[in-house]
Amino acid sequence: MKIAITSTGKEITDLLEKKFGRAEFFIIADTENSEYKVIDNKAAMEAGGAGIQAGQTIIEEKATALITGNVGPNAMKVLTSGNIAIYRGESVSVEANISLFKQKKLQQINTAVASHFGMK
Repeated sequence: MKIAITSTGKEITDLLEKKFGRAEFFIIADTENSEYKVIDNKAAMEAGGAGIQAGQTIIEEKATALITGNVGPNAMKVLTSGNIAIYRGESVSVEANISLFKQKKLQQINTAVASHFGMK
């Protein structure tokens, strides 16, 4: 299973980034073989539509789940249309969040935060 995690850096030892659309990096992890790759979020610095573009990136990577902190309404629409389950990560490393996900200890997110939440 491929999962996407918002990250503050390019290593799985870096912390989870709480803002989905404005995260600088996405780590795409394969839970079956423990391999991962890092993707720069090209939408992070956009004036608008960052969540939508970021959501499309996650879909293009064929992830089936996303671990992050918060997701805005437009990103939520894109991600749910791509059948991506969204989970609220903890303020720990990406690696620790992957472990929590595998243990089914992360809460699923079904409600978006207010628009432009990540810009604050």
